Amino acid sequence: MPDVHVSNHPLIQHKLTLLRDRETEPKKFRALVREMAILLAYEATQDLSVEPVSVQTPLAAAQGYDLRDPIGLVPILRAGLGMVEGIWEMMPSAEVWHIGLYRDERTLRPVEYYNKLPVAPTVHVCLILDPMLATGGSAVATVDILKRWGAQRIKFVGLIAAPEGIERLSSAHPDVPIHVAAVDECLNNIGYIVPGLGDAGDRQFGTG
Repeated sequence: MPDVHVSNHPLIQHKLTLLRDRETEPKKFRALVREMAILLAYEATQDLSVEPVSVQTPLAAAQGYDLRDPIGLVPILRAGLGMVEGIWEMMPSAEVWHIGLYRDERTLRPVEYYNKLPVAPTVHVCLILDPMLATGGSAVATVDILKRWGAQRIKFVGLIAAPEGIERLSSAHPDVPIHVAAVDECLNNIGYIVPGLGDAGDRQFGTG
């Protein structure tokens, strides 16, 4: 069975509805992507490792916890950029590494054009950020890149997935959990999710 986590949080479902609305203009769309990314990352990081620490409050010593594993945010350019800021606010120590992929509209296959990962891994947990898991090609290619780099744990965090994308990513990398707000009906004949929300990159950056 694919390791898929679909959020049923009321705030996420409400914001997703606003995202889907074709009347939502880019400024509001970007804000919604940022807000949803925060909520989805909260759910996707519930199993992060921590270690006990002691801090001094104004009154006494208190026991608490510190995140143990370095975290990397890996937005797939360009649509994934909109998900970074909110998650970064929650985890300001996270590193951000960009992977540039575009989908060849004729073959629907991903083409890599940008990769600035360092020579050796600097994080233990990687969150791949991409609003849409459509054909799954870009997600699979990004996981391939990260595994060759030596990433130990990888998770995919997106807004909407198609069954075809889930099947492709889970078949290629069954060890990568998928966290999304919704799983939609299908892909159309040009590889877009239906009903989806259109092109997430164009709607964020006003280029549609």
